[in-house]
Amino acid sequence: GPITLQARELIFPPKPGPLYGGLALMMVVLTRRQRYVAAGAAIGIDVVFALGRWAAGVKTPEGHLFGNGALWAMLGVAVFAIVRRTGRERVLLLKGVGLGLLLVTGRKTGDAWLLITSKTRPTVLDPYVAMADHALGSPSWVAGRIVEASGSVGSQLLHFVYGELAVAAIVVALYQLRNVAAERRFPRHHLVRTFLVIGLLGPAFYMIFPVVGPVFAYGPGASGTGGVEWAVVNLWPHTPPSISIPHPVPYDGITPRNCMPSLHTAWATAIFIHTRKGPRFLRYAGTFWLIATLSATLGFGYHYGVDLVAGMVFALTIEVALRTYDRGWDRSGMRLVAYGVAVFSVLLLSYRYLPLEMAEHPWLFGPLVLLALGSVVYGYVRTTREWEPKAAPAFRPEPQPELV
Repeated sequence: GPITLQARELIFPPKPGPLYGGLALMMVVLTRRQRYVAAGAAIGIDVVFALGRWAAGVKTPEGHLFGNGALWAMLGVAVFAIVRRTGRERVLLLKGVGLGLLLVTGRKTGDAWLLITSKTRPTVLDPYVAMADHALGSPSWVAGRIVEASGSVGSQLLHFVYGELAVAAIVVALYQLRNVAAERRFPRHHLVRTFLVIGLLGPAFYMIFPVVGPVFAYGPGASGTGGVEWAVVNLWPHTPPSISIPHPVPYDGITPRNCMPSLHTAWATAIFIHTRKGPRFLRYAGTFWLIATLSATLGFGYHYGVDLVAGMVFALTIEVALRTYDRGWDRSGMRLVAYGVAVFSVLLLSYRYLPLEMAEHPWLFGPLVLLALGSVVYGYVRTTREWEPKAAPAFRPEPQPELV
């Protein structure tokens, strides 16, 4: 389980993950001097662990060298808060530690969910989603050919963007939380909350709607060869599957069923939303990360187009639900949350029970799918703008008539 794995990493080589990202988030509650001490302690502990393993002849897998120190530093701050601080100061420090550890635990919880999906769902529903994807023109096949034609440069750029999504989120979160140490309180809403809720709720739909993705179900697999023996037919990315009655197909017990909805798209959408009020560079970066993530998920064959639509609706619904919670569940927010849940449910039900009709009538169902997404986007923009504080007009006294 994720807690057991995290406890083991106090001693054993840590798996690649956002341990230092968690430390960076935790340090938003520290003073400048405390940050230097925490960072120095983390790096020093990692150096000691690395030298100890080298001296003992322990072989460390690539990418598993550093991270123990960050975990020890976070726990050290927790002990410091309990032993040396009281009241609001103690609570603030413990909230910072909790924020950092939640980021790490959330990643491990997601990995556990992926393993569960591969072991408990022997069949996948890719033929249903591939049929429904005809309504959007099978965009994964189109994007796959574009990435293939772009050569190694375009492929490596998209791989970097796809793999470093957590780093982008941490950068945005650090900007949002930059004033915590000075104000001694967290803002009401920030990106980490949305990220964690997406990661906790999203995998439940993997169990309901297990899908492995076009490169696995209709191609050679992510490694180039490993998925051929389990593929329905080896077509991706050059030939979209023919329109036929779909049925569940068996797949291996290793590949995660993590396509429906696309959580990478949901997370990239959350990053885009939370950069809208940042400086110009951050806004441009958020836009680039969203576009590049969508391109990577389709171009590498990890998702179908309809996965991305579901992922965006999912992210917007969670984002507005969290903001509505902060506002005390007002009527406009609750109405939009209910609408987002309804649209998301209708999309999944349509992919499952109307895929053949969607494939046979793309000019009807394609615009309907995009219209459903657009309606949620419009509702989100309109509702959140109404929530923005409006400047009251300055009071101007009426001019008094002159006395003659």
